[in-house]
Amino acid sequence: MKFNVSELVEAKRQIDSTLHKLRQTVKTFEAKENAGRYKSQITLAKRRIQAFEISVALIEREINTFSKS
Repeated sequence: MKFNVSELVEAKRQIDSTLHKLRQTVKTFEAKENAGRYKSQITLAKRRIQAFEISVALIEREINTFSKS
């Protein structure tokens, strides 16, 4: 699939927003009195953060490809 720069920029913006929310979620769960109780939710959120960080890196690489053309 081919995407234009504006689509990639918007996708990155949306992912960045979701990343921010996920990071806040992890902080909230880890700050709870019985954080071990939320271990599975913390693990899931951290895995999603990693996946979204990979997505952002790939989107940025694609955007940079456009700017070099």
